[in-house]
Amino acid sequence: MLRHICLPVAVLCASVPAVNAAQPAAQDYPNRPIRLVVPFAPGGATDIVARVLAPKLSDRLGQQIVVDNRAGAAGNIAVELVATAQPDGYTLLIGNISTNAINPLLFASKTKVDAARDLTGITLLASIPNLILVGPKLPGTLKEAIAYAKERPGQLNYSAPLGSYSHLDMLAFTAAAGIRMVHLPSKGAGETLPALIRGEAHITESNVASNIGPIRSGLIRAVAVTSVKRIPELPEVPTMAEAGFPGIGSLNWNGMFAPVRTPRPVIDKLFTATVAVMKDPEMQEFLVKRSIPLALSASPAEFNAYVRSEMQRWAKIIKDNGVKIE
Repeated sequence: MLRHICLPVAVLCASVPAVNAAQPAAQDYPNRPIRLVVPFAPGGATDIVARVLAPKLSDRLGQQIVVDNRAGAAGNIAVELVATAQPDGYTLLIGNISTNAINPLLFASKTKVDAARDLTGITLLASIPNLILVGPKLPGTLKEAIAYAKERPGQLNYSAPLGSYSHLDMLAFTAAAGIRMVHLPSKGAGETLPALIRGEAHITESNVASNIGPIRSGLIRAVAVTSVKRIPELPEVPTMAEAGFPGIGSLNWNGMFAPVRTPRPVIDKLFTATVAVMKDPEMQEFLVKRSIPLALSASPAEFNAYVRSEMQRWAKIIKDNGVKIE
């Protein structure tokens, strides 16, 4: 009996120093530079948010924030880097709708980590409307483009990275519109946009921030926006609901994540500092000018709940369209 009683006590006592040792580290956080990993190449909306956030967050936390772009494998390279890092708050991820809500559903059997299991959310940062964009070969409105595509079944294409939100949204859209188009895989907006301008790609979905310039220059046209209301930058562009497709299309959100076992005091400190920086009027003005609407969580718990709800929504779209990554 004595052996059975003492063993749990010994385990409990052995664990106390570890817990106590973690507390000063959390209280002292941060005491060295923090790496902010971006899963995409420089220039996109997620990268813009990371780079404008980094210097202001550095000032608030008193330590340098270093942006580290780790593009590749649909964002899974960056996710793995952060998920396997020490859970101490010194390696963070600026993830988005694809890396943290879609990839765990499509790439679970192909990656060493699972973003849904191995990362924890800190806060939502921005939620950017997407646009349905067409190149010069498609006519006028979304309705006219659909009619044009129906007359040419299987002859037109939509461009999107394999397994991305734009790929899944275009599958849902073409099914709802009753049109048959070919998926033209791309490596991202940097490849899709030129193809759209040249007429090699016919239609795509992409965020406002990355495409407002080419739209205003007349190189491509926006025929619908995925937000609930029309956006100030393009007031003439109807919403998907107004165009006859309510519930189709997504918002390209992004947020900050840390390894799942990161101490709660560190998460809370990062949450408080990040929200304060994002609410700064200068920051908001910068983002508004770049068509990146601010979107913050009330707490890390709320953000994690939001990511779970997004995963449920995408799981249905993936199942309904039989999407598999071979």
